[in-house]
Amino acid sequence: MGAGAARRLDGVSVGGVSTGGVRATARIRATADGRGGTSLPVLEGDGPLALRRTRGSGHEARVMLVGAMSGPLGGDRFRIECGVRDGARLRVGSAAATIALPGQVKGEARYDVRLDVADGGELHWLPEQLICAGGSDLRVVTRVEAGAGARLLLREEQVLGRVGEEPGRLGSRLTVRVAGRTVLDQELGCGPGAPGGWDGPAVLGGYRAVGQLIVVRPEFAKEPVPARVLGETAVLAPLAGPAVLVSAVAEDALRLRRVLDEALAGLDA
Repeated sequence: MGAGAARRLDGVSVGGVSTGGVRATARIRATADGRGGTSLPVLEGDGPLALRRTRGSGHEARVMLVGAMSGPLGGDRFRIECGVRDGARLRVGSAAATIALPGQVKGEARYDVRLDVADGGELHWLPEQLICAGGSDLRVVTRVEAGAGARLLLREEQVLGRVGEEPGRLGSRLTVRVAGRTVLDQELGCGPGAPGGWDGPAVLGGYRAVGQLIVVRPEFAKEPVPARVLGETAVLAPLAGPAVLVSAVAEDALRLRRVLDEALAGLDA
């Protein structure tokens, strides 16, 4: 989602949305269509969370998140729910970066993502970057439930501030469970008001782009991927399950994407 149409006026409800902040939910459900492909019996979004099905590839269905409004702004509450059933394959991306902005309403914005990948399902969750503009205050919570035989590729990329701009405040939590077992539960706080040390050498080290890949594959249970350093600003670590985590920092979004793409290519080699 990028900056889109104007969405609210002082003291006026626009499209059924009050000036206290936008509430928007998008839902996706992917199922096997019985012919070797993937159907989308549920594909619905409102307000700024517009969903579009695009041309798929092979057995895979593809969905694009298209920003219909600017945001999230202060006080907004966005939520995305995505479920992939046994035998279905789904790739979800976004048409542009999501830009968190300060709004007329003071207070934190929330962006919640819930992903559920059943045994035998496959999900590639590949949105564009989340940019926290100066003065913004955003809390992002992503929770994943994956079956023992599920396959998942999840990419998160977060950029603190636009070019030449001080960062906004970002709180981010990512929890991944495989077969009912928590394999990752991590939290990051950055920007004004975040716990001290967030910009120090133990966390971002002065960099402004931070990202990660979560890769869940059943074969990792039998052949774990060894931990290794990926260049100067990235590391790959096996998780306590059929999953690996790639964490990286970089000077900007372009360099961050390059590091993550190279890490994924190494896993696929």
